Amino acid sequence: MNSVLIANRGEIACRIIRSCRRLGLRTVAVYSEADRGALHVALADEAVGIGPPPARDSYLRVDRVLDAARASGADAVHPGYGFLSENAGFAEAVMAAGLTWIGPSARAIREMGDKQRARDLAQASGLPILVGSPVFREAGAGDLESAGAAVGYPLLVKAAAGGGGIGMRRVDGPGQLRAAAEGTQSMAAKAFGNGAIYFERFIERARHIEIQVFGYGDGHAIHLYERDCSIQRRYQKVIEESPAPCLPDAIRNDMALAAARLCADQRYAGAGTIEFVVDADTLDWYFLEMNTRIQVEHPVTEMNTGLDLVAMQIELARGTLGALTQADVVSSGHAMECRVYAENPAKNFMPSPGRLVRFEQPEQTADVRIDSGFRAGDDVSHFYDPMIAKVICHGPTRAAAIERMLETLRAIRIEGPVTNLDFLRAAVGHPDFRKGEVFTGFIERFKPALLAA
Repeated sequence: MNSVLIANRGEIACRIIRSCRRLGLRTVAVYSEADRGALHVALADEAVGIGPPPARDSYLRVDRVLDAARASGADAVHPGYGFLSENAGFAEAVMAAGLTWIGPSARAIREMGDKQRARDLAQASGLPILVGSPVFREAGAGDLESAGAAVGYPLLVKAAAGGGGIGMRRVDGPGQLRAAAEGTQSMAAKAFGNGAIYFERFIERARHIEIQVFGYGDGHAIHLYERDCSIQRRYQKVIEESPAPCLPDAIRNDMALAAARLCADQRYAGAGTIEFVVDADTLDWYFLEMNTRIQVEHPVTEMNTGLDLVAMQIELARGTLGALTQADVVSSGHAMECRVYAENPAKNFMPSPGRLVRFEQPEQTADVRIDSGFRAGDDVSHFYDPMIAKVICHGPTRAAAIERMLETLRAIRIEGPVTNLDFLRAAVGHPDFRKGEVFTGFIERFKPALLAA
């Protein structure tokens, strides 16, 4: 492996470029016309245009990405997250073209990406699962009402082929079910090219806990501890941290070992995340899904363990990664990540694209890391996710990490688009957050106070 094409854009493309440089690898960026002047294009050793926006005409075009790999002489492809990262057909096409795929096998992507199949595999490995429905390939097909009644209300309508909370809808009664199903199907078809949906029991006071796993493809797998991703808006994560606050050690250990077992049973290769929902009142926990890719919030784990997950992905793919045992992975201190978005919290977090007239960041240190795909003068495009930066802070204790995060958020200066910076400061500084009283409904419950701040 000498040259890696990064089939992505923005922050994650810049992040992958950093690891490639540390490993002495040449990098190739791809870009849509909207991203011609983007930071990831400037940082890569070579950049190839692959079409106009939106993503379906560029970043989601397998043929154009592979043409770019051939034209640039790349011999490996890293998909990042989103876009084609969990597309088994893309993984197969990369390998069929004689290139090295930096990710899990197409089989693993396909099986774990099928939510119903993933639930079956998790149950076979001894993991508890929530009550759910069969998958509906079309919202108009099948008896939705009977399936909803069997799952029970309230329930969630979820996309079967994607993650990130995209399109997810809560339904409190049968009268809302069909409209929610059709809306989720439509959004999923646009985002993932697959409109399949399913229903899942909704837990009123839920915590979202995920376990970072890494498999070697031979039945050996390890976990890299958990991340709490409970602070969410519109079912999408905003603040992540590790260790998960106020979670009994016995439960975090049980979930971690279960996640590693599932990874090993599937002979999974590479970085992945097993996601769980925990009932905040009973502390019962259930398997939700597996993400067969690097996560947006992976820096939280890197801060606590000192490991470079992207470099591990690359080295596994090129056969140079030594096997780590579970005892080799040590988590120390407390890490936290806040996602800075160009969005307006007062208008239901509506995206706020525009030019970054000013974007000033504090100095990065061993305990303060800022991952971004933007510079002052860049445009936050309406074509793509409006995340400007990820702010990751580490401290010896959770209280210290919170204070470092607040100090860092106060030091960031952004002018141009409306952002959620003030909202993040209010959330991290909120008394209940400081106490570790986190759950997925946190933002909705405290929204008036957070907006007022």
